[in-house]
Amino acid sequence: MREIHTIGVVGTGQMGSGIAQVAAGAGLEVTARDLHDDQLAGGRKAVEQSLGKLVEKGKLSAADREAALGRIRYTTKLGDLTASDLVIEAVTEELEAKSRLWIALDTLCPPETLFASNTSSLSITAMAAVTGRPERFLGLHFFNPVPLMPLVEVVRGVSTGAETMEAGTAFVRRLGKEPVLARDSAGFIVNLLLIPYLLDAVRAVERGVASVRDVDTGMKLGCGHPMGPLTLLDFVGLDTAARVGEILFEEFREPRYAPPPLLKRMVVAGWYGKKSGKGFYDWSVTPPVPVELGL
Repeated sequence: MREIHTIGVVGTGQMGSGIAQVAAGAGLEVTARDLHDDQLAGGRKAVEQSLGKLVEKGKLSAADREAALGRIRYTTKLGDLTASDLVIEAVTEELEAKSRLWIALDTLCPPETLFASNTSSLSITAMAAVTGRPERFLGLHFFNPVPLMPLVEVVRGVSTGAETMEAGTAFVRRLGKEPVLARDSAGFIVNLLLIPYLLDAVRAVERGVASVRDVDTGMKLGCGHPMGPLTLLDFVGLDTAARVGEILFEEFREPRYAPPPLLKRMVVAGWYGKKSGKGFYDWSVTPPVPVELGL
């Protein structure tokens, strides 16, 4: 089994910067790539702030913080990833965009380099098929926020080799994460089960079953969940949840996966949840309060 010592991360948004942070914290050399310098600056700032909070809480020494930061190199050049043992992409959740990236990387990276997508719902097999190394392609689906969430779905495509799965699983464990193995089916494990639950919560509000606050309180206190489904949607991102729902509906053609009209209209209005300041809750105030949905 090939050991992984250096990784490339494509995309320095929330997920990519989180992956870069935990990999560097585990002693790996990381090359983080994005299209523009301002995106790289945002990713670097996110990592610095996240590590700084760990130092403040006494969970990380200042020396270890500096060492981790020193193991991350930032670049806009795709060719700088060629020395990586493993390249992980964390770009926009669109198959065409991801496939274009993998075609380019396939021509640049040595044949032995492993490729992994952080997709939450798209086909690993479809991405692997555009490369010349489908047996060395797998899914590594991290959860947001990456530094705090302990789970990673390790996804085997139709062509993924057993050695690739072993290397991916060992890599996840080296990061201090818990791997779960999934086959290449839309949504894998977590989103396959989670998305219908979240969409049903939106439908409950849409149909007047209960208010936003009461739906959340009901699921928190009635089922022991740490947060209600509508709060969770605001954290996930309403646009992200709608897109994943569309992908699942395209795959299975089951109505429970189709984003309800209310969710689609909120996305059109730019209400994405916490990241935009408004979703089912107004996040500009503390504590956040439910918004008026005009129902």
